[in-house]
Amino acid sequence: MIGWFEAVVLGLIQGLTEFLPISSSAHIRVVSAFFGWQDPGAAFTAVIQLGTEAAVVIYFRKDIWEIISTWTRSLWTPALRAHHAARMGWYVIVGTIPIVVLGLLFKDSIESAFRDLRLIGTTLIVFGLVLWFADHTARNRLTLERHLSFTHALIYGFAQSLALIPGVSRSGGTISAGLLLDYRREEAAKYSFLLAIPAVLGAGFLELFKIGDGRAPEWGPTILATVISFIVGYLAVSWFLKYISSHRFTGFVIYRIALGIVIIALVSFGVLDPSA
Repeated sequence: MIGWFEAVVLGLIQGLTEFLPISSSAHIRVVSAFFGWQDPGAAFTAVIQLGTEAAVVIYFRKDIWEIISTWTRSLWTPALRAHHAARMGWYVIVGTIPIVVLGLLFKDSIESAFRDLRLIGTTLIVFGLVLWFADHTARNRLTLERHLSFTHALIYGFAQSLALIPGVSRSGGTISAGLLLDYRREEAAKYSFLLAIPAVLGAGFLELFKIGDGRAPEWGPTILATVISFIVGYLAVSWFLKYISSHRFTGFVIYRIALGIVIIALVSFGVLDPSA
């Protein structure tokens, strides 16, 4: 079970890594294994992500309110349907469909096989290389308001669904897709964060029912980790969006590859149990 100290550490890790393209779920899994802690499980991971998602909601509160209010009014006001905020509402809905469908289809694997450290190490490396390729071939010219379409929203959505495997990274997968579609770095990241809101909130609230029932950690440590992830996450998203406005993702790519190699090496030499 998760103790108070572990909750603090895992909350900090969740807040620091959720918005960076390095996979928060992989870090929670790997850090727990490295310190010999019990795997906190998919339920704990999903619930403390509510904290970081709350940070996104507050950070983008004006954009989110405009999207929700305009989309809602457009349902009975045809003149509003061409407004970019109304269209964004539909794009977020469409982009969420793949992760909902695939999440239900592969639910058992997400909670077991996908948490194998060998798979996590491999995905960190492979999708780090994908991010590097996308970053160095992107023309950084498209904007969400003028160019986002239902086709692009679906592509983003399938990229987000890859994050069901720890190590891929929700932001890393969707930002890579956006860069490959030639969106600007900041625009790709913004849609990535907005797109994650329904999926993360939905998964988190569903997994709440498992907390404290013997299948997941107790309420106290889970709440503490969630609060910490919210505070740290708000600072992290603010920094990240400013950073990528003038920097490439090279540093994150190097970190992903190095961490993946270390994980695979530690598993290969028997230091870490891949499924513990």
